[in-house]
Amino acid sequence: MGSMRRRISVEERRARLARRHRLLPSRRTDDLVALTDDLVGLHSSDPTTVYLSLAARMARPSIAAVSDALYRDRSLLRHHAMRRTLWVFSPEGARIAHAAATRRLVGPEQRRLVRLLEERGGVEQGEAWLAEAATRVVDAIEARGRVSIRELREALPDLQLPLDMAPGKSYSATVSALSRILPLLGFQGRIGRLEPSGGWTSSQYAWTPLTAWFPDGIDGLDPRAAAAELCRRWLLAFGPAPASDLQWWAGWPAGLTRKALSDAAAVEVELDGAPAWVHPDDVDAVEDGEPWLALLPGLDPTTMGWKARDWYLDPRQARLLFDGNGNGGPCIWSNGRIVGGWAQRSDGEIAWRVLEDIGAEAERALELAAIRLQALLGESRVRVRFPAPIQKALLA
Repeated sequence: MGSMRRRISVEERRARLARRHRLLPSRRTDDLVALTDDLVGLHSSDPTTVYLSLAARMARPSIAAVSDALYRDRSLLRHHAMRRTLWVFSPEGARIAHAAATRRLVGPEQRRLVRLLEERGGVEQGEAWLAEAATRVVDAIEARGRVSIRELREALPDLQLPLDMAPGKSYSATVSALSRILPLLGFQGRIGRLEPSGGWTSSQYAWTPLTAWFPDGIDGLDPRAAAAELCRRWLLAFGPAPASDLQWWAGWPAGLTRKALSDAAAVEVELDGAPAWVHPDDVDAVEDGEPWLALLPGLDPTTMGWKARDWYLDPRQARLLFDGNGNGGPCIWSNGRIVGGWAQRSDGEIAWRVLEDIGAEAERALELAAIRLQALLGESRVRVRFPAPIQKALLA
């Protein structure tokens, strides 16, 4: 398109973000499937992210409603997908992500575990041992319908085979073979996660056959078509953005990223003089909406949706708001930008700090938002899985 590419400003990107991610007060909804699909998926490495990401966008925030969707209605589910990350999707979103991303991960994950079994567990025929062990685990889960980690350990004690993850190192940790087999079966689409012991902030999930969500199995979509659909969904949520952002987010090689953009009929636009992409039905200009402010949790999809973040995050502040591995901590967003961080103290108080002047009106809105979040959490205590320096300072 050359010079005819439509130019999209940073201000319009921020306006799109606010609408697409349902952060405008007028865009909030209690339809949790719609919220999840609008964000493509929710990061679930930290179990509390899912709850607080949804609550920040709900008209009537409710921890219980999210648990119901995950574990009783089963209108949402946890599944490993892009970048080996654990996500929460709608069933339709999970099926697309499985074909577009997860299936590519199964072979490497299985080979990695076979090597661990042989090199660290003393197993002579790792592949055969793993196949038999995986069948026994699935049989045990299917026989019971729902099984906790403790019950699996008691039923299959020999699968507690210890694996030293870093022999001879000061940071070495020993895990059981069973603890590595369960995620692999999840990657394969054979089992899924149910309500954890220890409440909604815990990650000690119970397990059930994935047929609880997919009676005929999660497989069946063509990987290329699924990649194009995942690309379209990402563009609707995160576009306009350069191909490098999509490649990073999806964990795809460059060739697959280019193919997905082509198959999705993505439209090229211009951001700061460089090419970027939008969904073919999302080319028209988007005007700014009402002012907004949000306390978003660590690893929220809005914070983690792009590799290049300078347009919504001051690089000088990034080291305070992200950990050393690039994981975003709980952040304060205001009108399309990250402006500070927050943390929950041991007494339940929501402590916060803004890193720039956001104005008196926004500060009052922030105070009210912190009070509402504290009331929502009640007696629950949120321990951030990947705290950034600002959280550590707020808790000190």
